[in-house]
Amino acid sequence: MERKNAWAAYDAAGMEKIEAFAKAYCAYIDGGKTERECVAESVTAAKAAGFEDLKDVIASGKALAAGDKVYVNWMNKSFVCFVIGSEPMESGMNILGAHIDSPRIDVKQNPLYEDSDLAYLDTHYYGGIKKYQWVAQPLALHGVICRKDGTTVTVAIGEDAADPVFYISDLLPHLAQEQMTKTAAKAIEGEELNLIIGGMPVKAEGEEKASVTAGVLAILKEKYGVEEEDFLSAELEIVPAGKAREVGFDRSMIAAYGHDDRVCAYPSMQAVLDFEGTPKYTLCAVLTDKEEIGSVGATGMNSRFFENIVAELCDAAGAPGDLALRRTLQNSRMLSSDVSAGFDPNFPGAFEKKNAAFLGRGVCFNKYTGSRGKSGSSDANAEYIAQLRRILDQEGVAFQTAELGRVDLGGGGTIAYMCAKFGMNVIDSGVAVLSMHAPYELISKVDLYEAYRCYCTFLRDAEPVK
Repeated sequence: MERKNAWAAYDAAGMEKIEAFAKAYCAYIDGGKTERECVAESVTAAKAAGFEDLKDVIASGKALAAGDKVYVNWMNKSFVCFVIGSEPMESGMNILGAHIDSPRIDVKQNPLYEDSDLAYLDTHYYGGIKKYQWVAQPLALHGVICRKDGTTVTVAIGEDAADPVFYISDLLPHLAQEQMTKTAAKAIEGEELNLIIGGMPVKAEGEEKASVTAGVLAILKEKYGVEEEDFLSAELEIVPAGKAREVGFDRSMIAAYGHDDRVCAYPSMQAVLDFEGTPKYTLCAVLTDKEEIGSVGATGMNSRFFENIVAELCDAAGAPGDLALRRTLQNSRMLSSDVSAGFDPNFPGAFEKKNAAFLGRGVCFNKYTGSRGKSGSSDANAEYIAQLRRILDQEGVAFQTAELGRVDLGGGGTIAYMCAKFGMNVIDSGVAVLSMHAPYELISKVDLYEAYRCYCTFLRDAEPVK
């Protein structure tokens, strides 16, 4: 069954809504190129929408009541927001979950070195990237440097027109005969992703010989007040320099870094922030870190940070105790909001076309992800999918279903199975993307807006599955 293109359902007024939402989304991802920056953007948006910090609510001893709005900033890496419903917490929540980390290149802890009158930072890539895509293009440096005295310096260099950018070199074609015989996976090795950060020798005070690293360290000292040793406690991420851009003569698409998965995270968060009135069931959006490397660590969904936050919420909402927490999580319903691979006519052999996602055909549902024999998948229940079909059709939301590539070729993971372990109903739901995990990915504006409409409908209308 082929789904219609979603653009066909919109008149001029509808187009204006799509454009306005796309513009707001682009502002969010331009300001949030790292998970830390996304959390900062999300906290600002939550406060503007009247949400209180759950930590402050707990400290005040205030009991949460239906209609109350709270958020949690978890280690500056993950973000959660809630609107308390009129039904008891044990009835479950309607949850939207997405991740805000994206594939990138990280700076190592002992990174600074000089070779042939060039200063470099040594790196380690993060997540699944095609390494050859990250060379010979302008790059920006984002992150934090934490000094021993506890103060933190925020770094964002390469985005402003007046900023310098950084660069990873590639071999010129004239000398690349041997390189060109290698597979794409080996054409650029991980140890060759060295970031060029300077090229002007400077003589440091007390030194006889000028060096490029001395000049770089002098700039870091003057501008940021940091020493070379401070790299040991820094989190610096290398990302493509530049803003999101409209694509096509009709401006129907957006090319940007980090669509995976901020194209789902932003509408998920916004659907909760935009909710008006008191919901029947408590609403939740969780924007989590570390998905691209297995959802590990204290800020990834494999940790217990979300479970602990919900326990605090239950206690503040008058449902204390472990049993209440277990019932709340078990009876919840969730859309694991993550992107799907869009069908690419340039590479049709990678897809099974009848079960592929297409740009412009609305939000996409993946009943299961995993790889090959559904390994690592939560595989959503048919009863749950039937309810989603009903409520989305009633609202006229354009949606499609897909798998991530051919059966023996494709595969991928999301946070769905980690939440399904609580016993809740979960399905992957997101936006189709071309060139996923590339420095610049491509999405359709109408799919972005249909995802937002889907999430709003789910929050309002999803019920326990009978």
